[in-house]
Parts: sequence; C-alpha cells; structure tokens
Amino acid sequence: MGKIESHRDLKVWQKGMELAEEVYRLAKVLPKTEEYRLTGQLLRAAASVPANIAEGHARGTRKDYANFVNIARGSLAETETFLLLAVRTGLLKENQAATALSVTGELGRMLTVLRQRLNADPL
Repeated sequence: MGKIESHRDLKVWQKGMELAEEVYRLAKVLPKTEEYRLTGQLLRAAASVPANIAEGHARGTRKDYANFVNIARGSLAETETFLLLAVRTGLLKENQAATALSVTGELGRMLTVLRQRLNADPL
C-alpha cells in the first residue's frame, strides 16, 4: 500500500473522477433542451462527488472528513437518480448509462466503508 500524500492518491477519489468523466461523456448525448435542466443538475452532482472527497481529505479532522464523505454520498445518490431519470424518460438508453450506474454502485460501497472507518474509534 502506497503512502497517501494527496487526495489524488485515494482510490475513492479516483473512482469519483471516473464517474464524473463518464457523466460528462453522457452529457454530450443528452438533448440540448435539457442543458439547463437535467443535464446541468447531473453534471453538478457528479462533479461534487470527487470535489467533496478532496475537500474532506484536506480538512484537519476525521469528523470534518466524515462530514464531507457524507456530502459526497448525497451527491452520488443525486447523480444516480438523475441517470435513472434520464433512462426512464428516454433521454438515455440503458446501455448508455450502464457504465456510469455501475460506477455509482461501486463508489457507493467505497464511500460507505470510508465513512465507517472515519467514524470508528482511532487506534
């Protein structure tokens, strides 16, 4: 296991960036009429996930870090909801959203484990 020198070294942050990149790719195929509606909300929510992980990591306490992990989890749920809504309304095909939805599941599990570790009593 390598030393963590920056939030960029965190696997959970890297996975968050992977999700944000995938969502940005998907946003390019969404209709222009959704630019200031669903697309904008989807992009903000997806970008918020790794941003909150990074901000939490930069904070000085475990409590602050755990709080930002919780915010990232909320943004992740928002991202997943917008993706599912895009599929359900026919704006995206299921196969188009499959990769992003798969990443949301994996990232959700990672954030849950991180939150549990941050909330555990320090050794």
